[in-house]
Amino acid sequence: MALIQNWLPPSRENWELICWIWQFFPLVTTAQWLIDWYPQGKTSNDSRLNLPGKWAWATMEAPGFLTLLYIMFALPKEQGIVELPWGNWTMAGLFTIHYIYRALLAPLVLNPSMSPIHPLVWLLAVCFQLMNSISIGGWLAGYGPTTVYDWAGRLYIMEIGLVVWGWGLLANIYHDDDLREIRRAADRKQRREAEKSGKPPEKVDKVYMMPKNGLFQYVLYAHYFCEWIEWAGFWMVGGWNCTPARSFLLNEIATMLPRALQGRRWYVEKFGKDKVGNRKAVIPGLL
Repeated sequence: MALIQNWLPPSRENWELICWIWQFFPLVTTAQWLIDWYPQGKTSNDSRLNLPGKWAWATMEAPGFLTLLYIMFALPKEQGIVELPWGNWTMAGLFTIHYIYRALLAPLVLNPSMSPIHPLVWLLAVCFQLMNSISIGGWLAGYGPTTVYDWAGRLYIMEIGLVVWGWGLLANIYHDDDLREIRRAADRKQRREAEKSGKPPEKVDKVYMMPKNGLFQYVLYAHYFCEWIEWAGFWMVGGWNCTPARSFLLNEIATMLPRALQGRRWYVEKFGKDKVGNRKAVIPGLL
């Protein structure tokens, strides 16, 4: 049963339209190169409209994998496809694993705190997730490969892509946890001081320090870089002609690169140029 006729799941015509439009998303991100206003995370500001960080993050990221899974089960029925090949489900699994971690485990279980998020950021993120998941989901659920023969002869490159994806995910989690430890350490300190003074502990959602482990020795946004590696591996699994996977990677870079450059300026302003040193924003030795 379609949730929205011809859109969820999408008809081929609408899916092709979404994929075509989605390739131009980097044009939308040009605003990030012109202004530093980005009310989320380190650069969040006080606003009566702000949403609680943890639940805002979860609800703006989760629609992606939920939509993709819905399309994976609904579209084949409309197309008369009895069974999707294992390669399709492998890619759907990679996407889902990432976002179960990113959308649910990270904000709701692992992160000790998160800065508030402005509703505009929340809305744009939801739109990103829906466009991306419809693009990838349509390709995986009927408009891309539909038989095992479509994956024939690609096992070797798929294995390499899976390894790249796996190491990218693990490195992403490692560097995320290094950032979490900053908050956890601050929270432990606040609780010890609160026990001594008898006062309630202060919040740590706006506590920031210079990360220093792993690739953070060379860049300030190592977790971004690792996520790009992860989705480059995803694209390899789908094949160089998998336009939705390619668009996903390029759109992530277009969104996150100006954010990282802006974040480096924030680090220099807060901690000083000497302390930041030669560390780049996101790509070791380059940017």
